[in-house]
Amino acid sequence: MTASALALFISVFLACAVEAVEATTIVLAAGTARDWKSAFRGVIAGLITLAAIIIIFGPAISKMPISVLRILVGGLLLVFGLAWLRKAILRASGYKALHDEEKIYREEVETAKKAKKESRLGVSDWYAFTLSYKGVLLEGLEVAFIVLTFGTLSRNKSGGNHIFLASMAALAAVLLTAIAGFALHKPLARVPENTMKFVVGILLTSFGIFWGAEGSAGVGHKWPGDNWAVLGLIALVAMVAFGLIAFLKATKLRPRPTKPTSSKTVVQSNKIGKPRNKILGAIIAFGLFWWDFIIGDDWRIALGIIASFILTAKIGYNSVLSWLYIPVFAITFLGYSLSRVVRANPIS
Repeated sequence: MTASALALFISVFLACAVEAVEATTIVLAAGTARDWKSAFRGVIAGLITLAAIIIIFGPAISKMPISVLRILVGGLLLVFGLAWLRKAILRASGYKALHDEEKIYREEVETAKKAKKESRLGVSDWYAFTLSYKGVLLEGLEVAFIVLTFGTLSRNKSGGNHIFLASMAALAAVLLTAIAGFALHKPLARVPENTMKFVVGILLTSFGIFWGAEGSAGVGHKWPGDNWAVLGLIALVAMVAFGLIAFLKATKLRPRPTKPTSSKTVVQSNKIGKPRNKILGAIIAFGLFWWDFIIGDDWRIALGIIASFILTAKIGYNSVLSWLYIPVFAITFLGYSLSRVVRANPIS
């Protein structure tokens, strides 16, 4: 196995393991607090829906022009990677609470216990069914996206793709997580998920830069060092991430002047009120899901990524330094997004 193939396997495995931990936590909560039979039916229904989506859209992805696919996948991976990396940096530096799967499990169980029990379409507990269904489908969509994109874009020495390798990595991650979760009959609280998300954020960001730059460069242009450049990008992103953590920790320890309090409290919320019409509510929920999936939690990062791709494509790749445009843009966007969060949550 080559170094690039090994990096791909590790990236897919860790990313899918994180999604599998979250899906397993949801299913365990639904089964423990409500009804295991209904929860398992939700899992099966989610897997069937997921399989149908892959069968319909999978071939379409593989038939897209490679340069277009690299731009789309590179952009989405940068959105995912920078979002995960930003949260991981904020957690590691103390500006955001650590992700606690045990706490999330307890909250899911308490919410499930309070929900009204009703039977629909032959399912004895509709709440347990829908909770498991949504958990498996939403987390499974991200797993499917990672497998299809990593597997399609990565090439072996003979020119073929790495779909099989990516699929095996995802399958191993999901099976190991599910078996461990149900054997222990509790969430995988001991799994260092914050560390995994930090590593996955670095890997996704690195692959996003790699494929995004090759896609915007056009057919025939390859990174200096070809696939080995991925390892260099991983090292670069990791060094920047650790540097940002150290900087934020140092900033947090500095004494800051306290701002005068005001008698008026302004509460901002990006939540949309629940519409009375169920159909309209479903459409809005569907749109918000895809907005969050494609754009992420900071639209400025997504807009900046698009701008960097367009700008670097216009400037052209005339030297080795030209390949640094997108990495520099990505690092700049990450720093800017972190600064916005820090300024919005000052610590005195």
